[in-house]
Amino acid sequence: MKAEAFLPDDYRPAEGEPFMNERQLEYFRRKLLAWKADLLDESRHTIEGLQDGTRNIPDITDRASEETDRALELRTRDRQRKLVLKIEQALRRIEEGEYGYCEVTGEPISLKRLDARPIATMTLEAQERHERREKVHRDD
Repeated sequence: MKAEAFLPDDYRPAEGEPFMNERQLEYFRRKLLAWKADLLDESRHTIEGLQDGTRNIPDITDRASEETDRALELRTRDRQRKLVLKIEQALRRIEEGEYGYCEVTGEPISLKRLDARPIATMTLEAQERHERREKVHRDD
């Protein structure tokens, strides 16, 4: 996609323009790439911190506290790793021309929803139905 040249820095998708035109696709592509770069940068800092932060702490309470902090950080990074995969899937949908359309209904996903959550794959209504079904069929 050769949209870099015609997308102004202050561009925001508007309801009045054709849905998922080249400008909108480029806008979301850039947004997704920036988000992915931020997540990967945070992961890099975490890995460096975990490698540098290995130390022998004599106090058992302090050591337990540090291990808890590390475990929390690793869980956060695992969630972010999964988020990077969803970002890559969204970028693939952009390339394939499927981005912005609900995977359940085929209807356009609102621009406001995509701007808030660019990895969204369903319209708000389809997502709510999905979550209600999931809640009903969940094993508690």
